[in-house]
Amino acid sequence: MPVSSSIKYDRYDDFRSKIRLSNAMQVLTPAVLLFLLLVFLKYFVNTWEEFFILHSKNVDRAVFLPTMILFGVVSMLLIIGGPAVQQLMNAILSFVTSKYEWMYVSIYIINFVFFMVLIFSKYGNIRLGSVDKKHDYNSFQWGSMVFATAIDASILMLSATDPLQYLQHPAFGAKALSTKAYLYANVVGQFNWGPMAWMMFATATIAIAYTMYIKKVPVRRLSAVIPVLAGNQAYKKVLRQFIDFLVVFGIMGGIGSSIGMEIPVVARILSLIIGIKDTMYLKLALFSILLVLFTLTVYAGLNKGIKKLSAWHIYLAILFLAIVLLVGPTQYLLKSEGQSLGLMVQHFTALSFNKANAGTNGFAQHQTLFYWGWWLAYMPVMGLFIARISHGKTIRQVVLGMMSYGVMGCLSFYAVLGGYALWLQQSGTLNVVKILNTQGQAGVEAALIQTLPMDKVMLVLFCISCFIFLATTISSSAYIVSSFTSLDLSNGKQPSRWNRMAWVIVFIIFSLGIVVVGGFQTVQAICTIAGFPLIFVCALLLYSIYQNITGREFSRLRVPEYLNAIKANPIEKWILNYHANNVRQDDL
Repeated sequence: MPVSSSIKYDRYDDFRSKIRLSNAMQVLTPAVLLFLLLVFLKYFVNTWEEFFILHSKNVDRAVFLPTMILFGVVSMLLIIGGPAVQQLMNAILSFVTSKYEWMYVSIYIINFVFFMVLIFSKYGNIRLGSVDKKHDYNSFQWGSMVFATAIDASILMLSATDPLQYLQHPAFGAKALSTKAYLYANVVGQFNWGPMAWMMFATATIAIAYTMYIKKVPVRRLSAVIPVLAGNQAYKKVLRQFIDFLVVFGIMGGIGSSIGMEIPVVARILSLIIGIKDTMYLKLALFSILLVLFTLTVYAGLNKGIKKLSAWHIYLAILFLAIVLLVGPTQYLLKSEGQSLGLMVQHFTALSFNKANAGTNGFAQHQTLFYWGWWLAYMPVMGLFIARISHGKTIRQVVLGMMSYGVMGCLSFYAVLGGYALWLQQSGTLNVVKILNTQGQAGVEAALIQTLPMDKVMLVLFCISCFIFLATTISSSAYIVSSFTSLDLSNGKQPSRWNRMAWVIVFIIFSLGIVVVGGFQTVQAICTIAGFPLIFVCALLLYSIYQNITGREFSRLRVPEYLNAIKANPIEKWILNYHANNVRQDDL
């Protein structure tokens, strides 16, 4: 009896201690965060007026304020509403995918056909600036940077979990978990990271690069590369600001969703490494560390160090893939990938029109629209980056380079990680489908890594790679967005520190809201919505590229002699003369 009551007392005392600890954490967490904020302001802000960045004359309030307010309100609604918001997000996703599917599908098909025609025409030979061997990157350096910057930690997660989703909701009439379902499990996922997706980055890349290197106009905003919006008329200024607002909206939604999706996985892996529970406090700690890392990069001059770390994250990811390929069922993975590629080529047209399932509400259709929105949201950021490193290359080299390095890199992740997950399920080694349905993406990643040799080391490699990317993504994205919301960045000026800090804080709060709501469908809804307005921006960019390249062809010829030399009626000559003169004015 004494022993039994002692045990009961100890358990009761233990329970009370946990309750007290939980209550203490709820009280202390806001206080600690407030204290850290005050210390930060004390040491890093010279005057309190610096905190109010709207005092700066270099902030474009017309773009900054609406976007900041919108995402501030949405972030608070996500945090306060919690899981209740998920139902609203699911309803929005269902509405967008059912009513506006045709717009997503149309812009991707038009974009793909446009660039396929462009690169194999004479215009593909247009060189984006003169060759400079000392400063231009060779093909391998260029391709490595494009791939390393474009992919993120999400491909490490989705390449393993997407095939398991398609295994349960197969495309092209296969039955769930059947032999045919295994054959098709990797097809739609690889298509969503394949040629049509990567071609979307070419739209902003070529438009920006042409403006920078041929027209010799510095580009800080995407609206600056659209000739139809050039001019000092009031309505054109308003349209340019509206375009920049849509761009910032898309970037915030796409990248914020990426971070919100990746933090839970990193938290789960970290909990296995250090042996603590995966709770909201751990996720808050990760967000706090990211904030500190970004602050150091801005105020302590560690930008170069973080850039070096970001280069290493791709090497870690490649090392991770190589280990899985070599220690896993190598022959199965290679054979499975060969079959997947053959089926993707066979069904490419149906996939392009989003007809992997009969009807309009299939799982594959929803997944493709989510990815199309996500790639659209990333288009401005990647376009600006790839354009900056593409000096001296032809249009054909840039587009085909993205197709080769980008597409092959992404397919490799699906071939290895997706194939390995399917093998674990099909061989009966591990029921990863059940883990996905009960524990989510984070559970699958953790379970998959634990089946590998030296699982602790592999967990550390995976966690470091993901976390480095998160830190560098926030830093680089905040820089791009702060550039879009600055008025004057001529003569090498940089966006103000507090402009960048304001955006990173919104990034983190918005991502935190997504984590609080939870559920992959929340991420899908936000990405799909964020990419929607950029459909119209993409259409304008395609027209701008058409104007530029055809104008360049006309500008090589003297208009009067050219018109006299051809057989054309007066109306045709007037049209040619109009276009040629307008193009030369744009070039000037």
